[in-house]
Amino acid sequence: MPEIRYVKAIADAIGEEMARDERVILLGEDVGVPGGTFGATKGLHQQFGGERVRDTPISETAIVGAAVGAAANGLRPIVEIMFMDFIGTCWDQVVNQMAKMRYMFGGQMRLPLVLRTHTGAGLNAGPQHSGSLEAWAVHVPGLKVVMPSTPADMKGLLKSAIRDDNPVIVVENKTLYAMKGEVPAGEHLVPIGRAEVKREGKDVTVVALSRMVHEALKAAELLAQEGISVEVLDPRTVSPLDRDALLASVGKTGRLVIAHEAWGPCGLGAEVAAIVAEHGFRFLKAPVRRVTPPFTPVPFSPPMEKFWLPDAGKIAAAVREVLA
Repeated sequence: MPEIRYVKAIADAIGEEMARDERVILLGEDVGVPGGTFGATKGLHQQFGGERVRDTPISETAIVGAAVGAAANGLRPIVEIMFMDFIGTCWDQVVNQMAKMRYMFGGQMRLPLVLRTHTGAGLNAGPQHSGSLEAWAVHVPGLKVVMPSTPADMKGLLKSAIRDDNPVIVVENKTLYAMKGEVPAGEHLVPIGRAEVKREGKDVTVVALSRMVHEALKAAELLAQEGISVEVLDPRTVSPLDRDALLASVGKTGRLVIAHEAWGPCGLGAEVAAIVAEHGFRFLKAPVRRVTPPFTPVPFSPPMEKFWLPDAGKIAAAVREVLA
């Protein structure tokens, strides 16, 4: 299989779907001639032209509102919100239009719309450009939310999202953009709503989201030297969550650690823990542990940001706690 960067997987997925279906269009700040803030749409303006790849004004409300109207009228728009921290400026369009329109029309219409957005700390971008707000979107019925952790999952989930007749939010951790990984050649789709076990284990399940998948895998390698077998489960889709895969893994290991970069209160870890408490409590041999950052904005100072972020060492420490 060819090896490509995460950011290239995004461009490839969009390009393939635009070539396959002329109804697919792309909107956002600097997505056209500049090729996107991180290069994720590089070359698409030259390939498909300004009618289908449109640079927009700096107005998230206008971007999403235009996309909702386009989707309601038969197009399949992909929009980019440059940083997820800015999603609050268009939240009315997301929650009251994008998520609800199909329900308000009794299921008689489709709203095929993909909203891509960047998230994550670790690049010293400060508190207004580093937040992880996926829990906001997961709390809204009518939205699907995916968080790919590898180039292969990025390409496969984005292509599935573009083909979906419902609105999908694709949350991309910007620290993964430069990461390389194998991606199957040719047509590659990853089903929305299906988790994947990234590493088999028997002692503890670690459910990790996005970049934390890689930290969990590092922790699993470290703990293997101590004779501890860790299973790493990547939900890939966070709404809807793959409940069956989660319960199957916890049923096998009997212990659960959850790691994500978003804050703990009302985060995805709380939802995962609630699912296990309600439907798999009989499996648990120890209390569930969450590994999340402190409940503060992301620090700008590089040493403080590094301290703030969850990492392999913190995940490994939590695993040892549930085994004690």
